[in-house]
Amino acid sequence: MHTTREQITGLVLAGGRGTRMGGVDKGLQPLHGEPLAAHVLRRLAPQTGALLISANRHADIYAALGATYRATVIPDTLPDFAGPLAGLLAGMRAAGTAYLLTAPCDSPWLPADLAARLTQALDANHADIATVTTLDARGNASLYPVFALLRTALADDLAAFLAAGERKVRAWYARHKTVEVVFTDERAFYNANSLQELADLERDRGPG
Repeated sequence: MHTTREQITGLVLAGGRGTRMGGVDKGLQPLHGEPLAAHVLRRLAPQTGALLISANRHADIYAALGATYRATVIPDTLPDFAGPLAGLLAGMRAAGTAYLLTAPCDSPWLPADLAARLTQALDANHADIATVTTLDARGNASLYPVFALLRTALADDLAAFLAAGERKVRAWYARHKTVEVVFTDERAFYNANSLQELADLERDRGPG
């Protein structure tokens, strides 16, 4: 059975500390005159039904950013910035759909066919999780685990994993049937981890 857009809730992950950017709220840093998270919301919105924003700071600003897309802001249920899995868990608990599509707030060029390709792979392989890998010109692979389509029914298992003190995304994925979908455009998944990388993005208009 084919998964439809209405069965997918989108989640923008904006709940981190932004340590490598000096502790700033990464999703609110400007790119081409708009916050990074606004670019991600714009690209994610046509691919999903409902939208959520995982944020542990500046909830009012994120709510204003998400208003155009009727996005709901949700905080982590775990304290002390417990990492992306905590954001995934909050999203899975808040979603009223069978699937959650996640993307980080600092990747403004995510593909317009991200949901379609992950959905196709998840359905075809009867998988629980579909995530992204890229191949460069030399055939070297890079995994982007926070770009993922997940079954929200996995929430209890993820909660138990986190309760045991585990935090690694790939380690949790390994507990479930996960399929990696190959994308050839690495630039679509470029993320700004530092102010220098954000400056580099500012000079580049993106992949099209």
